[in-house]
Amino acid sequence: MSQELPAGQRFYALDDLLGAYADAGFAFTDTAETPGPGLASYLRIAAREPARAETAVQQIDDLLSAGLFSDEIADEVEYLPHIRPPMGTSVEDCLRIARDHLNRFLQDPSKVPPMNPQNHWEWNERFPELGQLLGGYFHQDFSDFYDSHDEALDEYISEVLPEDQAKAAQEIRELLAMVTSDQELKTATAALGLSYSPPRGMSHRQWLQHIRQRITEASQPAPPSV
Repeated sequence: MSQELPAGQRFYALDDLLGAYADAGFAFTDTAETPGPGLASYLRIAAREPARAETAVQQIDDLLSAGLFSDEIADEVEYLPHIRPPMGTSVEDCLRIARDHLNRFLQDPSKVPPMNPQNHWEWNERFPELGQLLGGYFHQDFSDFYDSHDEALDEYISEVLPEDQAKAAQEIRELLAMVTSDQELKTATAALGLSYSPPRGMSHRQWLQHIRQRITEASQPAPPSV
């Protein structure tokens, strides 16, 4: 069945897992006892949705069964982030270590220590809709497209489905509750794609509260006509 998928999709969950390693330096640093930064980030995200880790385990087994250098999966493997194993260790060995950590995690996902996101990958996995908003409308070319922050926000509201706007508003609420310091909020929003400062006279927190209010109002269903 997996071979019926378009190229690059047989190992979609493994690609997701390896993306966490890529953001942590493209290296396997796990030991049998302790996950490295990439896998630790992945486990914190997977704790909110353990099924994705279960699928990753299945796909690791699929890849190891076929063989990393098998012609059968060569095109699929080419799409995956190429993560470097430690000296004297194979990629397959590293995947087995990661699989063992994932299997232990799946026995009790609640044991993952809570911690705020630690890198770009994790911030965007934790707040995907807010990343779409900030990265898609307040990117480095923002001033080439918009005359003001509100103009960009107006376009977002006109283009994005109300349910996705509601998700973004919820994620802003969660982000502001999670992050207490202004510096970490700047770090978080930069990781989520924000390349421009908030409007003059507004802090990051005030501006995000303003955005949340705007998109919450916009995503509400219109009152019935009388």
